Order: sequence, then C-alpha cells, then structure tokens
Amino acid sequence: MRRRVVVLDGGLSTALEEQGADLSGSLWTARLLADEPERVVAAHRAFYRAGAQVATTASYQASVEGFTAAGIDPADAARLVARSVSLARQARDEVSGEVSGEVVGEVADERPGLRVAASVGPYGAFLADGSEYRGRYGVPARRLRDFHRRRLELLAAAGPDLLAVETIPDLDEAAVLVPLLEEVGLPAWFSYSVRGSATCAGQPVAEAYAVLGGCRVLVAAGVNCSAQEDVLGAVRSAVAATGLPAVAYPNRGGHWDASAKRWEYADAVDLALVDEWVSAGAELVGGCCGTGPADIAALARRVAGPR
Repeated sequence: MRRRVVVLDGGLSTALEEQGADLSGSLWTARLLADEPERVVAAHRAFYRAGAQVATTASYQASVEGFTAAGIDPADAARLVARSVSLARQARDEVSGEVSGEVVGEVADERPGLRVAASVGPYGAFLADGSEYRGRYGVPARRLRDFHRRRLELLAAAGPDLLAVETIPDLDEAAVLVPLLEEVGLPAWFSYSVRGSATCAGQPVAEAYAVLGGCRVLVAAGVNCSAQEDVLGAVRSAVAATGLPAVAYPNRGGHWDASAKRWEYADAVDLALVDEWVSAGAELVGGCCGTGPADIAALARRVAGPR
C-alpha cells in the first residue's frame, strides 16, 4: 500500500521573489509583513493552489527583537509576528473552496482541510549573518530560551494549526526548544538542517534526533533547508530515533549568499528521490529555498501516484 503523504509548500522566499519582492534586508521575508502583506498572502495562495496542504508562515525571520532593531515599536513588532499567521489563514480561507486537501495521520484533527504551520526559525535567522547554517552562536542557553519563548507564545496565540520548527542547525538549540514546545502544547514538527550525516553544527544526526525523543507534542521530525542527497539518511535517522513520521523539505540546490541574503540555485528538484524518502518514513514532504509553486505542483502529482 502506498504511504499517504502530506504535501507541504515550498520556499516562501522563492514565491515572493517570483513576484519581484525585494528580500535583501536583514528582516528577509518578515519585512513584507509590515510593508507588503498582500504579497505574502499571494504567495501562500499560489502554494495552496499548486497542491500544498500546509502553508508555512512568514515568521521564520520574524521576532520582536528583529523588528525593534529595525526601528519598529515593540507592541507593533509583536503584532507583526502574529500577523504572519493571520495572513496565512487569510490565504487558506480564500482558497479553501477552490482547493481541497486532507492532512492525515497525527497532524489531522476533526477538521480536514488546508492547514497553517507557524514557522519557528533558529536564533541564527534573527542574527541575519548566515549563522543559522553554522549553529554554535556563542550565547547562553537562557538567551536562546528567552528569545524562543516570546516568539512561540505570540505565534501560538495567533491560532496556527501547528508549529514548524525548522532549519535548526544545532542540537544544543533543540535541547532548549523541546521543553518550550511542551509548554506551548501545540502540535509541531521539528526539522534540522544537515550536511551529510551531521547537523550543520557538526553533531551526529542520530544524537540530534535523540534530543527529540519523547516530546509529546511532536507529530514529525526530519530535515529541511539541506541538500537533496542528504535527506534520505536524515529521514532514516529521525524515524529510528523518534518513532515518528518524518518531514522532509530540502533546498533546490546551490549555496546561500549571506551578503546578498539570497540563494544561488543550481540543480532542479529531483522527484525520483521523493519516493525513497516516503519509503523510508517521510509523511510530510515539500520544498525549501529555491522551490516554487510549480515545483510543488509537480511534487503533489508525484506523491499522488497514478490515478
């Protein structure tokens, strides 16, 4: 029997760039929450219409600290973090009559349909210096805890269906996040960024996924924002360590230009690899940087199988 797969969206930054949005600042996609929210809604709509069942919010790089550093009043900054969820909900509501989707497995509840996942990016994304792909930030655990707790509370209060804890490069950061997720209580997936068989911070992936074991709110664990060829090993390790379904949404390929705040893309999405990920236990599959709505449409057709 073919495994049923939840199709995630692709790279929000990619869909926004396809609209002509300027993402060069330190806030990256989060800038549009204040200045051009209609672009964010349009990007979410495009992914839903392409076949995505889950939209991931524009909160990856959104935080009160980041907005205030850009000159925004703290109260307004908090509202902007929450707006990331309301914009995705708006897009979902607009297309719910056009596109039907059913999120299955532990992600589902009694309300089948399209879902909104609030993105929880790593502390390094706030720094906007590429350290999200290195980890080991040189700050104490209490700093990471304070940073993540405030944002998690704001996102959860805005009403997403689940949390997408993503691109985490370091098991030490994961160790801070896991108890916070338990406190918040929303369903969540958790994905590391990896290189080969190690996290981006250099820890063995088996040890990294072991940190997630026993977290009651997690519905999936896996990998994102990583090379496609590194996904299968991470999926296998995640399933073995946690017993959960895996989540997999790699980059299109290429490298991150930290000064220009953009990806330089190379390879096309290799859909043949998706079958291997699903066979290994991936039940939530999508794309990250470089993956646009057209790629997600192709992915959705692939996982649907023959009619």
